[in-house]
Amino acid sequence: MTKIAVLVSGGGTNLQALIDAEKSGVLKSGTLSLVIANKADAYALTRAQNAGIETAVVLKKECGSAEAFEQRIVDLLESHDIDIIVLAGFMVILSEQFTARYPRRIINVHPSLIPSFCGEGFYGLRVHEAALQYGVKVTGATVHFVNEIPDGGEIIMQKAVAIRPTDTPETLQKRVMRLAEWKILPAAVEKVSKEYVK
Repeated sequence: MTKIAVLVSGGGTNLQALIDAEKSGVLKSGTLSLVIANKADAYALTRAQNAGIETAVVLKKECGSAEAFEQRIVDLLESHDIDIIVLAGFMVILSEQFTARYPRRIINVHPSLIPSFCGEGFYGLRVHEAALQYGVKVTGATVHFVNEIPDGGEIIMQKAVAIRPTDTPETLQKRVMRLAEWKILPAAVEKVSKEYVK
Protein backbone atom coordinates (compact mmCIF):
# COMPACT_ATOMS: atom_id res chain seq x y z
CA MET A 1 0.00 0.00 0.00
CA THR A 2 1.39 3.35 -1.05
CA LYS A 3 1.69 5.83 1.82
CA ILE A 4 0.45 9.31 0.96
CA ALA A 5 1.14 12.65 2.63
CA VAL A 6 -1.04 15.66 1.82
CA LEU A 7 0.38 19.19 2.18
CA VAL A 8 -2.24 21.87 2.88
CA SER A 9 -2.58 25.55 3.73
CA GLY A 10 -6.30 26.23 4.08
CA GLY A 11 -9.77 24.74 4.18
CA GLY A 12 -8.84 21.36 2.79
CA THR A 13 -11.68 20.75 0.32
CA ASN A 14 -9.35 18.74 -1.95
CA LEU A 15 -8.11 16.82 1.10
CA GLN A 16 -11.76 16.04 1.89
CA ALA A 17 -12.22 14.73 -1.65
CA LEU A 18 -9.29 12.36 -1.03
CA ILE A 19 -10.64 11.28 2.38
CA ASP A 20 -14.03 10.57 0.78
CA ALA A 21 -12.35 8.70 -2.09
CA GLU A 22 -10.45 6.48 0.34
CA LYS A 23 -13.70 5.73 2.24
CA SER A 24 -15.63 4.92 -0.94
CA GLY A 25 -12.88 2.75 -2.44
CA VAL A 26 -11.96 5.07 -5.34
CA LEU A 27 -8.56 5.43 -3.66
CA LYS A 28 -7.60 1.85 -2.85
CA SER A 29 -3.90 1.50 -3.81
CA GLY A 30 -2.78 4.20 -1.38
CA THR A 31 -3.55 5.27 2.15
CA LEU A 32 -3.66 8.81 3.55
CA SER A 33 -0.99 8.59 6.24
CA LEU A 34 -0.04 12.19 7.09
CA VAL A 35 -1.34 15.74 6.61
CA ILE A 36 1.15 18.60 6.95
CA ALA A 37 -0.04 22.22 7.15
CA ASN A 38 2.01 25.40 6.96
CA LYS A 39 -0.68 27.30 8.90
CA ALA A 40 -1.66 26.33 12.44
CA ASP A 41 -5.30 27.36 11.89
CA ALA A 42 -5.81 25.50 8.59
CA TYR A 43 -9.24 23.85 8.71
CA ALA A 44 -7.73 20.98 6.70
CA LEU A 45 -6.09 19.83 9.97
CA THR A 46 -9.53 19.39 11.54
CA ARG A 47 -10.71 17.41 8.50
CA ALA A 48 -7.64 15.14 8.82
CA GLN A 49 -8.11 14.66 12.58
CA ASN A 50 -11.82 13.84 12.06
CA ALA A 51 -10.73 11.14 9.59
CA GLY A 52 -8.14 9.75 12.00
CA ILE A 53 -5.13 10.87 9.93
CA GLU A 54 -1.98 12.00 11.72
CA THR A 55 -1.24 15.72 11.35
CA ALA A 56 1.74 18.05 11.71
CA VAL A 57 2.22 21.81 11.45
CA VAL A 58 5.41 23.32 10.06
CA LEU A 59 5.66 27.11 10.26
CA LYS A 60 8.26 28.86 8.13
CA LYS A 61 8.76 31.66 10.65
CA GLU A 62 9.62 29.11 13.37
CA CYS A 63 12.09 27.35 11.06
CA GLY A 64 13.97 30.56 10.28
CA SER A 65 14.60 29.89 6.59
CA ALA A 66 13.01 28.29 3.53
CA GLU A 67 15.71 25.59 3.62
CA ALA A 68 15.00 24.72 7.25
CA PHE A 69 11.25 24.74 6.56
CA GLU A 70 11.65 22.27 3.69
CA GLN A 71 14.05 20.11 5.71
CA ARG A 72 11.50 19.86 8.53
CA ILE A 73 8.93 18.62 5.97
CA VAL A 74 11.45 16.12 4.53
CA ASP A 75 12.15 14.82 8.06
CA LEU A 76 8.42 14.28 8.63
CA LEU A 77 7.97 12.55 5.27
CA GLU A 78 10.92 10.24 5.93
CA SER A 79 9.93 9.41 9.50
CA HIS A 80 6.46 8.40 8.22
CA ASP A 81 7.90 6.41 5.30
CA ILE A 82 5.87 8.47 2.79
CA ASP A 83 5.87 7.39 -0.86
CA ILE A 84 3.75 10.03 -2.57
CA ILE A 85 3.13 13.70 -1.72
CA VAL A 86 -0.05 15.51 -2.74
CA LEU A 87 -0.15 19.31 -2.74
CA ALA A 88 -3.78 20.22 -2.03
CA GLY A 89 -4.01 24.00 -1.85
CA PHE A 90 -0.48 24.21 -0.43
CA MET A 91 0.46 27.88 -0.84
CA VAL A 92 4.22 27.43 -0.89
CA ILE A 93 6.42 27.12 -3.97
CA LEU A 94 8.82 24.27 -3.22
CA SER A 95 12.48 24.60 -4.21
CA GLU A 96 14.26 22.57 -6.85
CA GLN A 97 16.23 20.89 -4.05
CA PHE A 98 12.96 19.64 -2.58
CA THR A 99 11.22 18.60 -5.81
CA ALA A 100 14.35 16.82 -7.12
CA ARG A 101 14.26 14.49 -4.09
CA TYR A 102 10.85 13.17 -5.16
CA PRO A 103 10.76 12.80 -8.97
CA ARG A 104 7.26 11.78 -10.16
CA ARG A 105 6.26 11.47 -6.52
CA ILE A 106 4.76 14.95 -5.91
CA ILE A 107 1.28 15.60 -7.30
CA ASN A 108 -0.48 18.97 -7.54
CA VAL A 109 -3.97 19.99 -8.62
CA HIS A 110 -4.29 23.31 -10.48
CA PRO A 111 -7.64 25.00 -11.21
CA SER A 112 -7.18 25.52 -14.97
CA LEU A 113 -6.36 23.53 -18.07
CA ILE A 114 -2.56 23.82 -18.10
CA PRO A 115 -0.82 25.48 -20.00
CA SER A 116 -3.52 28.18 -19.64
CA PHE A 117 -3.56 30.44 -16.57
CA CYS A 118 -0.77 28.73 -14.67
CA GLY A 119 2.71 29.39 -13.31
CA GLU A 120 3.89 31.84 -10.70
CA GLY A 121 1.18 34.15 -9.37
CA PHE A 122 -1.68 32.01 -10.66
CA TYR A 123 -3.46 30.47 -7.67
CA GLY A 124 -6.86 30.57 -6.01
CA LEU A 125 -9.38 33.04 -7.39
CA ARG A 126 -6.72 34.73 -9.56
CA VAL A 127 -6.86 31.77 -11.96
CA HIS A 128 -10.62 32.09 -12.44
CA GLU A 129 -10.45 35.90 -12.71
CA ALA A 130 -7.88 35.51 -15.50
CA ALA A 131 -10.00 32.93 -17.34
CA LEU A 132 -13.05 35.21 -17.23
CA GLN A 133 -11.07 38.32 -18.23
CA TYR A 134 -9.62 36.46 -21.20
CA GLY A 135 -13.04 35.30 -22.26
CA VAL A 136 -12.28 31.59 -22.65
CA LYS A 137 -15.38 29.41 -23.01
CA VAL A 138 -13.89 26.34 -21.33
CA THR A 139 -11.70 26.01 -18.26
CA GLY A 140 -11.19 23.11 -15.86
CA ALA A 141 -8.56 21.50 -13.67
CA THR A 142 -5.26 19.73 -14.16
CA VAL A 143 -3.47 17.21 -11.96
CA HIS A 144 0.26 17.12 -12.69
CA PHE A 145 3.57 15.99 -11.31
CA VAL A 146 5.55 18.74 -9.59
CA ASN A 147 9.02 19.76 -10.72
CA GLU A 148 11.12 22.90 -10.21
CA ILE A 149 8.90 24.98 -12.55
CA PRO A 150 5.60 26.16 -11.00
CA ASP A 151 2.83 24.17 -12.75
CA GLY A 152 5.48 22.87 -15.16
CA GLY A 153 5.48 19.13 -14.49
CA GLU A 154 4.07 16.33 -16.60
CA ILE A 155 0.25 16.28 -16.81
CA ILE A 156 -1.47 13.23 -15.29
CA MET A 157 -5.15 14.12 -15.83
CA GLN A 158 -7.33 17.01 -16.97
CA LYS A 159 -11.05 17.68 -16.94
CA ALA A 160 -12.83 20.50 -18.75
CA VAL A 161 -15.63 22.66 -17.32
CA ALA A 162 -17.75 25.00 -19.45
CA ILE A 163 -17.85 28.68 -18.50
CA ARG A 164 -21.31 30.24 -18.18
CA PRO A 165 -22.03 33.83 -19.29
CA THR A 166 -23.19 34.65 -15.73
CA ASP A 167 -20.08 33.27 -14.01
CA THR A 168 -18.15 35.24 -11.41
CA PRO A 169 -14.70 34.09 -10.26
CA GLU A 170 -16.39 32.67 -7.14
CA THR A 171 -19.10 30.66 -8.95
CA LEU A 172 -16.54 29.39 -11.44
CA GLN A 173 -14.15 28.36 -8.66
CA LYS A 174 -16.88 26.35 -6.92
CA ARG A 175 -17.94 24.60 -10.12
CA VAL A 176 -14.38 23.75 -11.17
CA MET A 177 -13.80 22.26 -7.71
CA ARG A 178 -17.02 20.23 -7.76
CA LEU A 179 -16.95 19.03 -11.37
CA ALA A 180 -13.20 18.72 -11.97
CA GLU A 181 -10.79 18.99 -9.03
CA TRP A 182 -12.67 16.70 -6.63
CA LYS A 183 -13.07 14.09 -9.39
CA ILE A 184 -9.64 13.96 -11.04
CA LEU A 185 -7.45 14.48 -7.96
CA PRO A 186 -8.58 11.21 -6.27
CA ALA A 187 -8.47 9.39 -9.63
CA ALA A 188 -4.94 10.65 -10.35
CA VAL A 189 -3.72 9.82 -6.83
CA GLU A 190 -5.11 6.28 -7.24
CA LYS A 191 -3.42 5.95 -10.66
CA VAL A 192 -0.02 7.13 -9.34
CA SER A 193 -0.36 5.01 -6.16
CA LYS A 194 -1.15 1.93 -8.23
CA GLU A 195 1.80 2.47 -10.57
CA TYR A 196 4.29 3.49 -7.87
CA VAL A 197 7.08 0.99 -7.25
CA LYS A 198 9.41 1.47 -4.30
